[in-house]
Amino acid sequence: MDWTVGQWGIAARVLALGAGVVVAGCVEPPREDEAVEQPTVGNNSETSSASGPSPGTTGGSGPVTSGAAESSTGDGDIKLDVGQQTTGQTTANPEGDEGCKKVDFLFIIDNSGSMGDEQDNLIASFPGFIDTIQNTLDEAQDYHIMVLDSDPWVYEGCQGACDSGCLPDGCGFPPAFECVLPCTLSLTCIGQYTCGVTTPFECEDVLGAGVTYPRGAQSSNQDCNFSTGARYMDSSEPDLAATFGCAADVGTGSTSGTEKPMEAMVQAVTPGTEAFGCNEGFIRDDAILVVTFVTDEDDNNDSAGTVEGWRQALIAAKGGDESAVVVLGLFGDNDQPGAICPPLDEDSNDGAEPSEKLRSFVDSWGPRGFAGSVCAPSYNDFFQEAVNIIDNTCEDFTPPEG
Repeated sequence: MDWTVGQWGIAARVLALGAGVVVAGCVEPPREDEAVEQPTVGNNSETSSASGPSPGTTGGSGPVTSGAAESSTGDGDIKLDVGQQTTGQTTANPEGDEGCKKVDFLFIIDNSGSMGDEQDNLIASFPGFIDTIQNTLDEAQDYHIMVLDSDPWVYEGCQGACDSGCLPDGCGFPPAFECVLPCTLSLTCIGQYTCGVTTPFECEDVLGAGVTYPRGAQSSNQDCNFSTGARYMDSSEPDLAATFGCAADVGTGSTSGTEKPMEAMVQAVTPGTEAFGCNEGFIRDDAILVVTFVTDEDDNNDSAGTVEGWRQALIAAKGGDESAVVVLGLFGDNDQPGAICPPLDEDSNDGAEPSEKLRSFVDSWGPRGFAGSVCAPSYNDFFQEAVNIIDNTCEDFTPPEG
């Protein structure tokens, strides 16, 4: 997680001044008049509007039990380093039909404090990308589009601040060193999170569940109201670009200690996980899968699993058909000749980390993997080149039988 300059400055002042000094800016957060009502799985379309209404009940359905068995550890956790069971048949289409008719687009967007410009860049590039897809993939006009962020819940760390006593009581000098961080953290939480009142919507605190209502600093902070009533958009969305912009504006207020984009991806597409149940209906056996991730930090020892494990999870999600997957990555290029990313500066939130592990993951897909610089002033050229890869993958795809 990336702290802002103001947050680290406050923590430093607390340590320097000693007992009796009051940390500026930390005041008792406003209380909401009543508790937030938790919706059911899906988005919050039944009681929300585009202007940012109060959350209510949602469409969609709850977690499902897949017929495929997942590989698990003794404590019930999904193994991410081994191939998963397939989600559908892989027998060639008996009629010999080739070419995809459907595409499932999965976007994983880092929602840490340094990602504001990158999210804006992605949102600005999406309309041109999807227009080119529609004009290029003549017969593939059936899309599912889902957005993930990189933590289980944007307010994950706020409860710790509540438990310390710093958040509800204001930030006087902390009684112990471990209280400094929650007091600093409370600057993020104040005005957006109320101790004992703010609770996650159904599936909102599940890593890998599709985003339908971004919350936190610099987010759209509204129900994106997908017409599907599920945790993904489809090609029938009346204003797809605007709706994607709402969902992709995941904000920069993550209070989680680490970002886990690759683990979110694996959880989203692996049968038997909680996230897969939340995302019911997104991934289809007879569609190609296009994964795009955007982050300014390498996913190095944050997500569970390995590069090969992440790779095998996507292959298993497509019934063992590696050729049905395209992976696009926008991340730090500091390790490459002609890099445009400066080193990541946690004070200014500029730049990016060199991303050797993420690059290795993209490269593992050969011609169906494509990497670009997250520091590029525009992502338009990146996505225009990606369309050719998607088009070739679509043309060569043979849908499974049944």
